[in-house]
Amino acid sequence: MTDVSVETPTRSPTDVRSYLSELGPAWLAGAIAAGPATMAAVLTAGASFGYALLWVVVLSAVLGATAQYLSMRLGLLTEQGIVATVEENLGEFWAWVLVIDTVLASGLAQLVIMKTVADVSAMITGIDPWIWGIVWALVLALGLAGGGYYIAEIGAKVIVSAVVVAFIVSVFVVPIDGTAAASGLVPTIPEGLGGALVAAGVLGGAVHITLITMQTYTMRARGWTRDEYDLGLFDIGTSMLIAFGLFSLATFLVAASVLHTPELAADLDAIAAAEALGPLAGDWAAGFFLLGLWGAAISTLGANAVVPPYLIADKLDWGRDVSDTRFRAALIVVVFAGGLGAFLEGAFFPLLVLVLAFGLVGTPFALVVVLYLLNDPETVPETNPTIANIGALVLIAITTVLAVGFVTEEIPTATSDPVSAIVVGFAGAIGLATVGLVVKYIREASRLASN
Repeated sequence: MTDVSVETPTRSPTDVRSYLSELGPAWLAGAIAAGPATMAAVLTAGASFGYALLWVVVLSAVLGATAQYLSMRLGLLTEQGIVATVEENLGEFWAWVLVIDTVLASGLAQLVIMKTVADVSAMITGIDPWIWGIVWALVLALGLAGGGYYIAEIGAKVIVSAVVVAFIVSVFVVPIDGTAAASGLVPTIPEGLGGALVAAGVLGGAVHITLITMQTYTMRARGWTRDEYDLGLFDIGTSMLIAFGLFSLATFLVAASVLHTPELAADLDAIAAAEALGPLAGDWAAGFFLLGLWGAAISTLGANAVVPPYLIADKLDWGRDVSDTRFRAALIVVVFAGGLGAFLEGAFFPLLVLVLAFGLVGTPFALVVVLYLLNDPETVPETNPTIANIGALVLIAITTVLAVGFVTEEIPTATSDPVSAIVVGFAGAIGLATVGLVVKYIREASRLASN
């Protein structure tokens, strides 16, 4: 393979305006990250534990950007989708494991996000959620099947920007305790009320298998090559570090300051959170809060829907845009299957946190896959820099610890609760796959070293 350096790209936009006009792929990931599931997890963290999990919120933006950087690097160096790269260099079995892992995580998320959109739509309009589920599924199918990637990207940029601004403004109308907030930068996992689950949910919003895998496809949809390396870095910096970071930080500070009461921590939902902001933000608090949640959910719904079709199309060697009728059909199936989420029972806030934690369980495997390939000289023209490898190992270690903590909390109820049983079973299977992949890499590295 030709040795092509990515450190000195031949294409270099001359000003910030040129960069801004070409941003996109990481913003689609940011639309998922700055969605209702992250919002629910961050609000729950603040309401349940005050400022104690501030360190996780800050870390989530940094680690989220790191994960996107690794995925971007793999996609630009190989100039193809991650599933095709895995199949060519690791084998078909590992490609299928990655596809199944991602589709399960994103499919479950799509159901709960649709429930969120439908329920919030019902709160705002008074129309039954199941009707809104059908309406939003039709709107999404027509939009994505007709316009494909660009419709999702434009929606992500507009709505995420609006949601971020809305939640930053909210910080200025609540009293933030600076001393207490500073103490929350010391890493601790609070006991009680599912501290590990909430921490896993917060981190899962930024470091998620869906975000890691989709990056290679959105860059291909944009036509990016190795020449766009610097543009890719700028894309990640503006979307994950700045937009997502400000969104999650502002949301958390508001929750820790206003919602940290025993009553709200025990039974937090969207209406309760909005009403608690009323005395500080005025009578319109509930409406603005729900509109922010609504916008976050809508942007995530569209961005998340494209992920399973991308991976399935790559594995089955279909075209990965709506010009291929098979890809379009897969997109429509995912959209309408997700529409069933409107019929789920119960409150969506706890379901959103659970969805993020579930996705985090499958994330270490995806990170190990990316790190393996970035250090395989037969896969990429230049292997990973040491600093990138260190960042990846830290990322894998932290996500693994939080995922193990979450699964450990689920084990005692696995025999009586079907959801816990599914989580534990999935964790066991994907954990074995991760260990197997690590062993495979060690063997390959030893073989190359001996030669």
